Amino acid sequence: MRAAVVTGFDKPLEIQELPVPEPEPYQVLVRIEASGLCHTDIHAAHGDWPVKPSLPFTPGHEGVGVIEKIGSAVTGREVGERVAIPWLGSACGTCEYCVSGRENLCESQQNTGYALDGGHAEYAVAHAGYVVPVPQSVSPVEAAPLTCAGVTTYKAVKVSGLRPSERAAIFGIGGLGHLAQQYAQIFGAQTIAVDVTEDKLRLARELGAAHTVNAATGDPVAEIKALGGVDVAVVLAANPRVLEQAHACLRRGGRLVLVSLPKDNAMSAFGRTTPCATTAGAGSSR
Repeated sequence: MRAAVVTGFDKPLEIQELPVPEPEPYQVLVRIEASGLCHTDIHAAHGDWPVKPSLPFTPGHEGVGVIEKIGSAVTGREVGERVAIPWLGSACGTCEYCVSGRENLCESQQNTGYALDGGHAEYAVAHAGYVVPVPQSVSPVEAAPLTCAGVTTYKAVKVSGLRPSERAAIFGIGGLGHLAQQYAQIFGAQTIAVDVTEDKLRLARELGAAHTVNAATGDPVAEIKALGGVDVAVVLAANPRVLEQAHACLRRGGRLVLVSLPKDNAMSAFGRTTPCATTAGAGSSR
């Protein structure tokens, strides 16, 4: 099979011919139909984070494909089934985080395309308990980003406690932000989209944003406060100034959810510069 392989953090990807992997007892072999590119893949390939992947490895944690073989101990999955292979490749299942439904915080987790070879290949193996069925009515290309950008922004909106009739501001209408906006609207909220690019704000309006704010030409804090502020602000931009603006837009009892980490790993939204804990990972809101 062909695979995109990282052989060095200062080297470009290499397309190599590798043997098709054999699934272990609890794994499935997936023939990849589509594999999305996340910025985490770029960080992984460059070795940007303190805990680096072991070389060589195949990145990609947005893989969607068809199961072609199942391990001897696998139940509940079938050959011919289309599945997605997400960032969370496996977790211990027994720690306090796993048993409380927060596997993304498990300290023993194995991540696809980082600790485990990922989907930038013609075939990949994955733990059968962590792959997710993909309906035949959804194309692999459309499903692939949902395994990272989709679950990340869904969780961000979910943990915010957003309720129907509340107002939410989405800061950064990009690959993740346009999904966060749609989830917030599905939750029953009115949305305000904030960005610095008019094309993205146009998209936000097409997707149903009640208001849009161009932060390059106006003051988002003043404009949002004039609307009465927001109950929830979801930040998907790395500029620390954006974090400060989002915090300043909150109504009393408002909730701030940070999906992105600020540039230089510090924020000063509360009147003083505060270092942020560094977490290498995708698919989970901070």
